[in-house]
Amino acid sequence: MKNPKITVVMPVYNAQKFIISAIESILNQTLRDFELIIVNDCSTDKTRKIIESFARKDPRIKIVNNKTRMNIAASLNKGVSMASSNIIARMDADDISIPIRLEMQYRLISSDKNIAVVGANIIVMDLNENEIAIRNYPTTSEELKACLFKYSSFAHPVVCFRKSVFDEVGGYNPKYSPTEDLDLWFRLGVKHKFGNVKKPLLKYRLYNNSSSNKSLKDLEILVFKIRFYAVVKYGYRPSLIDLIYNLLQFVTLWFTPEKYRGKIYNFLRNNDLI
Repeated sequence: MKNPKITVVMPVYNAQKFIISAIESILNQTLRDFELIIVNDCSTDKTRKIIESFARKDPRIKIVNNKTRMNIAASLNKGVSMASSNIIARMDADDISIPIRLEMQYRLISSDKNIAVVGANIIVMDLNENEIAIRNYPTTSEELKACLFKYSSFAHPVVCFRKSVFDEVGGYNPKYSPTEDLDLWFRLGVKHKFGNVKKPLLKYRLYNNSSSNKSLKDLEILVFKIRFYAVVKYGYRPSLIDLIYNLLQFVTLWFTPEKYRGKIYNFLRNNDLI
């Protein structure tokens, strides 16, 4: 059997509430030539039972059960290493891919061999799938790289990348989890081009009590470290505006009450202010 055009990698942990919708959104893609690798990170709820039920019905689904708990970066590395395709699509267990997602992203990344990563705009929704906002991202490679010192160039759950260049730079670095994506974009951006489908291709579920809201200060400290290493190790040169932005961001972290940080960030991103 020939290799599929694209491999979807989905790390899961205790995802019984939304995983059925997530898997069905992949199975309903207009691009049919894919495999779905689900990395189950020692779930203690009904997640394993659900994914095994899907796998029995569809041979395109492969399940990997971790023997011990791993973070998301390590689980992603494991899933990518098992992929049969050179084109990898990320997917989370609580989001919903629009039916044309894989088709649109595969078309764009296949159009230019120098493009390493392709993203897309996303629809931000609440737990009941009510639309909150559309989050837009730049289109050109230059614009996508330029915004790395302000925010991540891509919505991580909707990225699509080449396995060959992912392996070339060493994959995700687990020590930067849960901001492993930003570190990866900096490393890939040194030699490779970025791209973005200017359409919403994923419905992203926003939690009021998500980890990004609970420990935003810890996450941002990791982000500052990643940006610092991008300058000293990879030769990136942030603009004066970038430096001012990061200074203001750092100061804000120490003077804004923690319960408001996540709300402020989501408001700014959802309204294209950062």
